Amino acid sequence: MAVSKFYLGYKQLSKAVFEWEAADRTALLAAFMVIEVFSHWLWCLFVWYRRDIYSNYVDITLLYPLWILVSMVGVFLLWMSSRFSPVRNAKSNLYTWQAILITIYSAYITFVITILGHSSLVTGVSLVGGAMLGMMLISRRYVWRAFVGQIIAILAVTLFPYFGITLPNLRQMIATTLPPNIHSYVTYNEMVMMKDATAATVLPNGRLNWDSVNYLRQSSNLLWRSTHIYMSLPKAIFIIYMFRTLLVILDDSRKETLQHANQDELTQLKNRRYGLMQMKQALVSIEPAQDFSVILLDLDWFKDINDSYGHDIGDRVLVTVAQALLQCLTDDAIVSRYGGEEFLIVLPDTKHDSAMVIAEQLRLSIADQTIVVDDNTTFNVTASLGLYTLTHDERHCIKHTCEKLSQTESGYQFKKPQVSKSNSERAGNNIDTTQLPQDICQRLICMADKALYNAKGLGRDKVVSANEMLKAGDTKIESLYSN
Repeated sequence: MAVSKFYLGYKQLSKAVFEWEAADRTALLAAFMVIEVFSHWLWCLFVWYRRDIYSNYVDITLLYPLWILVSMVGVFLLWMSSRFSPVRNAKSNLYTWQAILITIYSAYITFVITILGHSSLVTGVSLVGGAMLGMMLISRRYVWRAFVGQIIAILAVTLFPYFGITLPNLRQMIATTLPPNIHSYVTYNEMVMMKDATAATVLPNGRLNWDSVNYLRQSSNLLWRSTHIYMSLPKAIFIIYMFRTLLVILDDSRKETLQHANQDELTQLKNRRYGLMQMKQALVSIEPAQDFSVILLDLDWFKDINDSYGHDIGDRVLVTVAQALLQCLTDDAIVSRYGGEEFLIVLPDTKHDSAMVIAEQLRLSIADQTIVVDDNTTFNVTASLGLYTLTHDERHCIKHTCEKLSQTESGYQFKKPQVSKSNSERAGNNIDTTQLPQDICQRLICMADKALYNAKGLGRDKVVSANEMLKAGDTKIESLYSN
């Protein structure tokens, strides 16, 4: 995959971080380094071109070897980012070349920071920004080691002058600013303060006037402050842009990850885990006087459909049924694919009679769906549905029993989950705060499943209520929590 050095928008950066091969990401990092080194090369060109003015503030004899070094590093990085880069050779050791790349760049940046006079602005941007950008694209282990090495090197060159060790420095002072070589023994901030004070003594009454503007324009103070801003600000803006884009990518990736974790890939309904989780949340937040209905739906003869027409047609049936469910139900309903050809429908705040009407509508809607196999073959699919409604009176009795058993520590031992404050406030001050048993959801589904099994036994394509089975004294089903 070719690396584009000219445009890296949102989609391109997303691919670079998550989809590109390690070799392409390494070449991309080298391309970013080329841009920075080229800006240093332009600065050398500018100072050389205006050397008649800036020779008082820049050591021109030291500028030439620096310029050569910048050119050599730039050529190396350009080679690493090109299609002829050794990182693109499948037989080469990619991680070795990553280590070489980050080592050369770290040593180069440390040298530039040193020779420019230990600017804290350039140092901070290079250390933090460069390390974070590198960790996005190549081995974090190498970047971390280079980061620690740069810290040690910068601390060392900062302390060297206090031990009488003179380091090469492009900053050249003249008598009108500071005595020669004093910069080797003071920090950058101290030096700037001394230069400001010295410059103020040169100006009439220590104030600026139009005659002194030209002097300040050419002064060492203005040159070096502008240099440090030029060396750090574009890089800082670029890195902030990159990480802003990366955060957008991570947010989208998080949404996509949650969607895949909570959604059935085929039907686009909620999957079983997420459906059960939402069912539990709905039970916790339900109002005291509301009923809670659960429908378990199973497609009839689905195995025969797969055997007769193939799994592709079977998948089409599942998708068609899922769409029919979504069209018939409101947004308050919780619809999930419970397993194979089973669907779980949770209807908060729905009484038994209303739930039976909804279940019947679902059955008819599914029966109306025509599946086209080819020009000469079509068929209709049917579904059996089992329903159970947990009434508010029954829920109150279960809570009361749960509280008594918990206090006496006998019989069923129900765990009481914590209720959020928002839910209790929403329900009102007079609500019974005792919680339902932990296995209440599975028991509700089990009740609906027994009704579904009865619907299958009655010939399929039917809706059966577990509540009505209990009322009729059907021995195939027992109450929700039997002693």
